[in-house]
Amino acid sequence: MDNQTQLETQLEKILPEDITRTLESAYHVIFQGDHDRIDDLLKHGGTLLKKTAQRFTTTQLIIGIAAIAAVAVVVVNKVVEAADDDDTSAEPVEEHKNKKPNNGPKPQANQDS
Repeated sequence: MDNQTQLETQLEKILPEDITRTLESAYHVIFQGDHDRIDDLLKHGGTLLKKTAQRFTTTQLIIGIAAIAAVAVVVVNKVVEAADDDDTSAEPVEEHKNKKPNNGPKPQANQDS
């Protein structure tokens, strides 16, 4: 048995299920806000990262992680902007009932000289 065949048998294959599980967990955590699934995301993401690290060169791995980080920054930015657009807060706004009604601007005296 040559070294290439032996190396192929030692490497774990990246299965479509690995990618699907990782993306599904990320969807639930990021977009649906289900923070109970963060453990699943870390487990599935770690498994996928371990398998890809075995196959990729160091340069490919660094570029891949940088691309994933860039996408994560964009997604987080979009989520934060969407949350800011809702103009919601955790506390209700108190209205002051003792305010004087605003009847418009006060008339100014004619100052023609």
